[in-house]
Amino acid sequence: RERKAVDARIAASLGGGARFVPVLTRKGGVGKTTVTTLLGMAMALVREDRIIAIDANPDRGTLAERVSKSTRFTVRDVVNRAAAIDGFTDFSTMVSRDVTRLHVLASDSDPMLSEAFDEGDYNVVADMAARYYTIILTDCGTGIVHSVMRPTLQRANGLVIVSGGSVDEARLASETLTWLEANGYGDLVRGSVVALNTATQGTNLVKLDEIEAHFKSRVRAVVKIPYDPALAAGSVIKFDQLHRNTREAARELAALVVEGLAKSN
Repeated sequence: RERKAVDARIAASLGGGARFVPVLTRKGGVGKTTVTTLLGMAMALVREDRIIAIDANPDRGTLAERVSKSTRFTVRDVVNRAAAIDGFTDFSTMVSRDVTRLHVLASDSDPMLSEAFDEGDYNVVADMAARYYTIILTDCGTGIVHSVMRPTLQRANGLVIVSGGSVDEARLASETLTWLEANGYGDLVRGSVVALNTATQGTNLVKLDEIEAHFKSRVRAVVKIPYDPALAAGSVIKFDQLHRNTREAARELAALVVEGLAKSN
């Protein structure tokens, strides 16, 4: 019964139009890409509509390495061929698909090209994705000030902040919230969800409750992502092979994000 209740929350109707959810962090190595993948998979398994995760890392993102790769195309190809993409069938040749039905659009593997992925490029890709997908997750780079961040935040209907479980990592995530509030995104922060990754090296189990309480005072909800050896390798994620606690955390995160999107209508 509990499973069905979570399914119903994840599957909630969002009405027309695309919804954008950036996944942010200030620091590498806290599991942002893993969280993006888990969130997308948990949504795609249950929802009837289409979900895509876009890798907008200006420093060679690894999102596409988390799903069974089925294409060599990247965001750059979408930008270059935008005028010729005529319908979902064309667009879908450029994404990798997971068995969960999550679609992933890779970033450039050439660092020179991925650094050149700018605001205009992101807008082309986002406009295209909005035609064909209901929920668009964006795996953002770690720099708050890089040029893709502005259009990502301007389009955001929801927000996930990823923090590691150490005091230092939590402080950085907290500073990110403060920066967002100071730059006009206070409503987004209040409605956001913090994914607290308790598998990072510096995770302080003693302080974890304190860290969680701090975030709960600033955002809508906090979800703790447990350690899972299947995630630690940083390779392809097979959702059905993850530990039950991991799957449940991902599903709760998905349910919370969808609830926020339903309210943002």
